[in-house]
Amino acid sequence: MQTPNFEIPTEMRDFAEKSVDQARTAVGTLMGNALKAAEQVQTSGVSLQSSMQAAVAKGFDHAQTNANATFDFAQKLVRTKDLREAFELQSEFVRSQIAAMQAQAKDLGAIAQNAAR
Repeated sequence: MQTPNFEIPTEMRDFAEKSVDQARTAVGTLMGNALKAAEQVQTSGVSLQSSMQAAVAKGFDHAQTNANATFDFAQKLVRTKDLREAFELQSEFVRSQIAAMQAQAKDLGAIAQNAAR
């Protein structure tokens, strides 16, 4: 018994070869784009993490500064001799804290702007 000899037409082989080449190119392009996207995400993540660390560190610095100012105020307050002196000290403390909070908000705003870039 003889097996029939079946030949694949040349056009069909050429078409199949071109299809495989196109698929290979498409997958290569897809993988390249996915790698670029992953690198961008990683870079963005590192940048965001760095910005967050800076914001947290700055927040702790501000909290420490505010706590120290409050303790200094309390220490001065207990040393006042009369109510008038205590009110003057209170007014001075409130003015200085408002100025400090404005400067601190500006610092944190600058960090947020840098993170957004």
